Amino acid sequence: MTVQIHPSVDSGIKKGSGSFTGGTLVCKCKDKPVKVGIKGDVAHNHACGCTKCWKPDGATFSVVAVVPRDSVTVLENGDKLHIVDTSAAIQRHACKACGTHMYGRIENTGHPFYGLDFIHPELFQEAGSAAPGFAAFVSSVIEAGVPISDPRHECTLELLGDQNAATNPLEFGSRAKDIFLSIPALSPSLRNRKLQLD
Repeated sequence: MTVQIHPSVDSGIKKGSGSFTGGTLVCKCKDKPVKVGIKGDVAHNHACGCTKCWKPDGATFSVVAVVPRDSVTVLENGDKLHIVDTSAAIQRHACKACGTHMYGRIENTGHPFYGLDFIHPELFQEAGSAAPGFAAFVSSVIEAGVPISDPRHECTLELLGDQNAATNPLEFGSRAKDIFLSIPALSPSLRNRKLQLD
């Protein structure tokens, strides 16, 4: 069985322009699509194995990045949006018609990631946003029985920032439960904290 990681990484990771100033996320509807405006480039773009993240058909991972919540504006057809799971830490705002997750917002002001919204950069109608740089929640994919030990997937995960993927993907999977461990920019207190994002 051929397992696709995600269309934006399966054929090679395309670097961002380095000068992306923002754009418009568009859902998959042909009629009256939801459009969400984003100011500025994305940060911490990554392949995510979380089972709650939206992903295109056939993909094993989603690709998710963060932006400041005040840079997110619903531009068109916001009446089509609904929150997928109101009990989740991330309130995922999705199109009721096509199911595409347009942005995820944390409303709990005490959460370490409050102030950041989660988006899927592949939905930009413009090119040039920052490329995926690491993988998280790989353990969720492994536990679901997806055979990511295929050499092609090991290499892709290694390119995404996991130095152990090519030799021991299961070891990486157990560590990936703590999201963003591989982001050097995070403070030690955040890197060492277990974060509940489901």
